[in-house]
Amino acid sequence: MNKIVDILVGRYGKVESFDSGHFVLQKGAKVLVETEQGPAFGVVCSEPRNPSEEVKERPLQRVFRVANEEDVERHKKNCEQEREVYGFCYMKIRERSLPMSLVGVECLFDGSKTIVYFTADGRVDFRELVKDLVQRFRTRIEMRQIGVRHQAKMVGGLGTCGRQLCCTSFLSGFEPVSIKMAKEQNLSLNPSKISGMCGRLMCCLSYEFGYYENIKKGLPKVGKKANTVYGRGKVIRQNILREKLTVLLESGEEKEISYADVIKGDAVEENENNERKE
Repeated sequence: MNKIVDILVGRYGKVESFDSGHFVLQKGAKVLVETEQGPAFGVVCSEPRNPSEEVKERPLQRVFRVANEEDVERHKKNCEQEREVYGFCYMKIRERSLPMSLVGVECLFDGSKTIVYFTADGRVDFRELVKDLVQRFRTRIEMRQIGVRHQAKMVGGLGTCGRQLCCTSFLSGFEPVSIKMAKEQNLSLNPSKISGMCGRLMCCLSYEFGYYENIKKGLPKVGKKANTVYGRGKVIRQNILREKLTVLLESGEEKEISYADVIKGDAVEENENNERKE
């Protein structure tokens, strides 16, 4: 049975799983793979592993071959051309005062096309810019407008946690993120604290959301009444990670209790009745 490896395809591509075929690959190996846009240069970024049940159900593309010296040299030349195209394109954008922000340039491995990535608030007439690029580099030019999240992935940087951006380091795609995820985890709703480098909600808000959502099932919400082994009271705080609730008892005492101290059946019934009245 062939091994499976994860490969970072292209400069701005995502990490994808490939069938290593008869090749014995190690992390860091340079390979050529087939993509929808033709052959692409890639770098193995995981150790070979046996295919899981999920992988067995869907066929994977195979590694075309291990990159030789000629392939590596061509890849270096493509990188040099990318830098040259970027500099020239940036200069022309300023000269023509186009309302767009240049993000990056990618040359396909076989040299058949050069993709220019940019961001803009709306539609941009870049026809004259394309003519300048074609006349200068004598190659097919594709202008591709991207969103701010993809811009952050391509540019990279450090998040508020001090680590490399998740989208740059390991995320292969973007999952939907909502303000509900921040509320469910009792996080500050200050936009500066829950927004990433791209200005959108941070991707990491979704990492623990499922845990918080499951652990809160059957528990009284903040502000609701609950029956506990210490008596009836009102929930004023939740500490999900410690699995504790702070309850203001009818006696006036504020007490921190564990989840096990809540009489869940009564608490749930009470909360449901309150919610119906609201």
